[in-house]
Amino acid sequence: MGMDVSIRMADEADAEELLEIYAPYVRNTAVSFEYEVPSVSEFARRIRQVLLKYPYLVAAEGHAAVGYAYASAFKERAAYDWAVETSIYLRRDQRGKGLGKQLYLELEGILKRQNILNLNACIAYTPHPDDRLDNASMRFHERLGYRKAGHFTKCGCKFGTWYDMIWMEKIIGEHCGDPAPVIPVTLLPGACPSSS
Repeated sequence: MGMDVSIRMADEADAEELLEIYAPYVRNTAVSFEYEVPSVSEFARRIRQVLLKYPYLVAAEGHAAVGYAYASAFKERAAYDWAVETSIYLRRDQRGKGLGKQLYLELEGILKRQNILNLNACIAYTPHPDDRLDNASMRFHERLGYRKAGHFTKCGCKFGTWYDMIWMEKIIGEHCGDPAPVIPVTLLPGACPSSS
C-alpha cells in the first residue's frame, strides 16, 4: 500500500462515495445480506448514527475513498456496553494490499481508548465457496486474531442460495468486575486521525 493512503474519521458528506464502495457487495455478493442498495440519505443516516458513540473510519488515496471500517453496538442492553460489532468494506481493487489490516488496527486502537473489550464480527459463510461468497472475510478476521464464536446454518438466502452466518470475536482488554465506562468517540481526545 502506498504512502499516500490516509485514514480519517468519516462524516455524513462521505455517504455517496462510501455507498459506491458498498453497493457492489449488495448487488453482486453474499458478503452483505441486504438485497437493495440503500439510498444516499439512508447511508448518511447510518454514518451519523454510528458517530454518536463509535468510530467510523475512511481510508482515502488522495481525495478518493478506497475503504471504510466502523464499529456499532453489539446489542442495546447496558450490560453489552463493552462489546461492539466491527465492519469493514474495501473497494474491490484494493483487496490484498494491507489496507484492511491498517483500517482495522486503527479502529481497534480507538476502541481500546474508548474502553471497549470485545470486538465481534458478523460474517457470511459458506461451506461451498462460489462466485458470490469465498469466505475471504473469515480468513481476514482470523489473520487479525478473531476466533469463531458461533455458527448459524443456512440463515440467509440470497441469489437463490442459502448461506450460513458466523460470529467471530476478538478480546482486546481485560474483563474486571468494575470495568471503566465506555467513552463516546465524540469525547475522546485525538480520535479523529488525519493519516496513518
